[in-house]
Amino acid sequence: MLEKTATTAANVTTNSPGYMPGFGNDFETESLPGALPQGQNSPQKCNYGLYAEQLSGSPFTAPRGTNERSWLYRIRPSVRHTRRFSHASYPLWKSAPCIDDHSLPLGQLRWNPLPAPVEKLNFLDGIRTMTAAGDVMTQVGMAAHAYVFNDDMIDDYFFDADGELLVVPQLGTIRVFTEMGIMDVEPSEICLVPRGMMFKVSRLGESSDWRGYICENYGAKFTLPDRGPIGANCLANPRDFKTPVAAYEDKETPCRVHVKWCGKFYVTEIGHSPLDVVAWHGNYAPFKYDLRTFSPVGAILFDHPDPSIFTVLTAPTEESGTANVDFVIFPPRWLVAEHTFRPPWYHRNIMSEFMGLIHGQYDAKEEGFVPGGMSLHNMMLPHGPDATGYDKASHADLKPVKLDHTMAFMFETRYPQQLTRYAAELETLQDNYLDCWDGLERKFDGTPGIR
Repeated sequence: MLEKTATTAANVTTNSPGYMPGFGNDFETESLPGALPQGQNSPQKCNYGLYAEQLSGSPFTAPRGTNERSWLYRIRPSVRHTRRFSHASYPLWKSAPCIDDHSLPLGQLRWNPLPAPVEKLNFLDGIRTMTAAGDVMTQVGMAAHAYVFNDDMIDDYFFDADGELLVVPQLGTIRVFTEMGIMDVEPSEICLVPRGMMFKVSRLGESSDWRGYICENYGAKFTLPDRGPIGANCLANPRDFKTPVAAYEDKETPCRVHVKWCGKFYVTEIGHSPLDVVAWHGNYAPFKYDLRTFSPVGAILFDHPDPSIFTVLTAPTEESGTANVDFVIFPPRWLVAEHTFRPPWYHRNIMSEFMGLIHGQYDAKEEGFVPGGMSLHNMMLPHGPDATGYDKASHADLKPVKLDHTMAFMFETRYPQQLTRYAAELETLQDNYLDCWDGLERKFDGTPGIR
């Protein structure tokens, strides 16, 4: 497929892309017949005058189950997609360790959505780091970003050598054009761009601005969590993950490739589009996933299960059961537990939780947590339902109720999330967030019985 773009005043429109189902599969796809070699990876001469190139997402000697690589057949080898680099600046995109100078003390924090941009911003310009954890130099930890933009990346391209990017749109559909194909991603869907893969982002549909969240994962790649006693089905099913078919952009005009490497930014000028992969095969590839296809499981008699039961993707560490970062959602679901406080319970946790709300209302917060907003509950800081939510849940008629028209998520990591100066001084920071628990007064009177 030769991708031809047509620019309008509002956005870029193109034909709908195609996808291949499955998670972690070994895919093969070509956009011109015969572009993909058969029976070997690197023929002496490739069809159409293409170059063969391997993109590795793991060490060469990684075990078969974690070994990732794809073979790309492209118009130019990627050494022609980078020339002399010069320094670039994205001052609001930070990397761990992030020791920003700000005066905001430790505490539970919540923000309203990012303010709409006044000036023209593309996706790359519109990324703002809220927290960072771990160390980008040792490929440990993550960063939580929010983005807001109103312009397209037309001649600008980007790859992140520091980590993979999990993108969570909240407002406005985006088109993510990668080296290996095109993904159209709307709110309530997510997409993942692997470490080191070139891409650009444009707008689709109508919106005043395009807004969302990004988890930059420095560690082991995201994978599906083990289901354990749940068995072979439910949660995020592999068939619902979609990897794009091959698509390429044949454009011979001045372009810029931006790079993030060890927390620093660089840019290089080239005379063509780097999205020139005509065919590819392998298992190192981007994907998208519709959160509405997540099949939740939960308590069907009593008590509220741990939030880990809603894990969509996990990036593991060498310590079993302890994630570098988990991506967890709180989707529509039935609440049926008997004699049970049904919202999430009050808790303190060794993990650190960055939350966002895509749409609707989160069941543990009756007010103040709005779509596009964010909250941060760092390790061992107590949190849970607000006073209104507690009172409502404590006196509810415990008949089956469907929690509907909602989608919240959490980036949860074993590492403390350091706040950036931008987040600490953001005008949408809610100074009164802690007041939501003020109504939780003493009820104990020393006599037996439930009050």
